[in-house]
Amino acid sequence: MSAAEFRAAGLDKLSPAELAALEQWLQRRHGAQAAAPADATPAVVPATPAATVAPAAAAAAAVDAAELERIREQAREEGRREVREQVRGFSDFGSSEPITSNLVGEFRGFGKGNQYTLANGQVWEQTEEARLEGVRLRDPAVTIKPGLLNNVWYMRIKGYSTTAKVRRIR
Repeated sequence: MSAAEFRAAGLDKLSPAELAALEQWLQRRHGAQAAAPADATPAVVPATPAATVAPAAAAAAAVDAAELERIREQAREEGRREVREQVRGFSDFGSSEPITSNLVGEFRGFGKGNQYTLANGQVWEQTEEARLEGVRLRDPAVTIKPGLLNNVWYMRIKGYSTTAKVRRIR
């Protein structure tokens, strides 16, 4: 099971003891189904004294708990990466790596107030005057880089040196 599947199933909300109990149940159920032929009736497993089961179950639970904690941490880290990617451009939180994509549709130059939709779904608005006139491109490659201060981002069209100050609006 992947970390995303683990989260989607809600298993990240269970305690280590609950996850260990679930794992043991799955192993018993899967083991019984694998051992029995498809057309055979299920075998009755005789009860085992608790004194012999407890140490083995405790050891299995400790191993399972450690593995489950590793899976939980992996899921948390994956969630953190998703959040960092989704909020890029909205705040100082997130990655400071440049965003590279393509503008959707025709680009006819920069102009204050223009909105630019990227192929990745982000929408940016030009906030200050910058001019790039006489340009007519279809789906040009674009790079948006963060500035040094206060959540400032600059857009540049591939092949041109002019940059425009932008802010993400969607």
